[in-house]
Amino acid sequence: MCGYECNCCSAQNSASVQYWVHTIYSDSELSMSVTDVSKYLGADGLMIGRVVAGVYLLCISMCGQQLASTWQEDVRRYAEAKDWSAAMAIVDCEINRAPRDMDVRAWRARVLMWSGKLAEAELEYHVLITAAPNDPDNWLGLATLYSREGRTTEALQALDRAVDLDPKRSDIHVARARTLRALGSQDGARLEFNRTLDLDPTNAEGRAGLGSLRGEPRHEVRVGVNTDLFNFTDANQDEGLTLISRWTPEWGTLVAFDGYHWGGTEAEKFVGSLTRKFPRVGALTVGGAAAHDNGVIPKDEWFFDYDQGFRLHRTRFLHGLEIVYGQHWYWYTTARILTINETMLFYLPRDWTWSLGLIEARSHFLAAGAEWRPSGITRLGFPIANWEQRRLGGNVFFAVGTENFAQVNQIGEFSSQTFGGGLRLQLTARQDVTGFADYQKRTQDRTESSFGFTYGIRF
Repeated sequence: MCGYECNCCSAQNSASVQYWVHTIYSDSELSMSVTDVSKYLGADGLMIGRVVAGVYLLCISMCGQQLASTWQEDVRRYAEAKDWSAAMAIVDCEINRAPRDMDVRAWRARVLMWSGKLAEAELEYHVLITAAPNDPDNWLGLATLYSREGRTTEALQALDRAVDLDPKRSDIHVARARTLRALGSQDGARLEFNRTLDLDPTNAEGRAGLGSLRGEPRHEVRVGVNTDLFNFTDANQDEGLTLISRWTPEWGTLVAFDGYHWGGTEAEKFVGSLTRKFPRVGALTVGGAAAHDNGVIPKDEWFFDYDQGFRLHRTRFLHGLEIVYGQHWYWYTTARILTINETMLFYLPRDWTWSLGLIEARSHFLAAGAEWRPSGITRLGFPIANWEQRRLGGNVFFAVGTENFAQVNQIGEFSSQTFGGGLRLQLTARQDVTGFADYQKRTQDRTESSFGFTYGIRF
């Protein structure tokens, strides 16, 4: 017997009861016993005995049927509790009872996928499709697996096969619509959601899907302010307005205007960039900035960044990896700066993130030679709380020798250590507020304290 009392164990228990009854009483002995009882209890007593025996046998029958029909519910209950070992024990027990039952094998594939064992689940689904190629549920399950792995094109191909096998399944059309939406095909997704509602006018997922297509934001506006306090000079203040637009799934733009107030001197800067996303290759951003500098910020800037992300499926600790490489040129009135930036972002379980960034900066002053100086920063992000649509997250960071080169006081020959952190509050699906504060300790007993916040809205 297995550890869980599933159908195979229930059948053994039922057989044991029957064996026990027939071992104690043979058929003739049982009839003789009934006759003997009738002599002592009379006809009424015999009727009562028969009723009790009938109820007993009925209870045994219903108990067996109940056990036979609830193992799927038990699997779901353990899966919701993320008790994968218990869920898999039930499924394996059912497979031992009926090794050729493809429905049980399908449940095994689902549990493997829910528990994050995607490679094993994929093998299981391929076995199912080979054994039952005309079952749309198997193709739908494989498509769901592909979607979790980020293999959206393969997911769509599996869903196409599922639709061909059963074109009247609303759940398949919903899954296909979501996949088309992820691929950027808004018209195709809209058509699939409408087909879902044609088949089932009360389908909530279909209505929500249409609503998401109509209301999907393409633009984001952010406003922010920042203050820098020093122990050796007057405070700096700056504010900014940024518009981020995603015109298509492949193309996006950013335009920003920043104002600076440093030591009684005013300066303004305009920034613009263009981003192109390439399927399976990454994203490339190029841009520049021009400023009315007044000698306190760079007069001109040019930059580019390349961003590539990877999903990791064979490890539980690391879910994904993102690599960013960029170069940035700053032209001051009295200096030329080139920075080379490398950042690695690690996606950890439970929505935690950890990033590590390195900067190599080449500073060239007009009255002196050029010099390379390294710096680095590490940041840990984590969730704090959720309230329906509202989410609160935070981060802490530590930097050594970090210079942001946005203002003239951020370049030069000094070393520093910076400690800081921030919070981000998601107010609604389209609004958020972020805030930060940090403390920087420089050489020559100089310090800088900074704090600020931004507000973003998407439409």
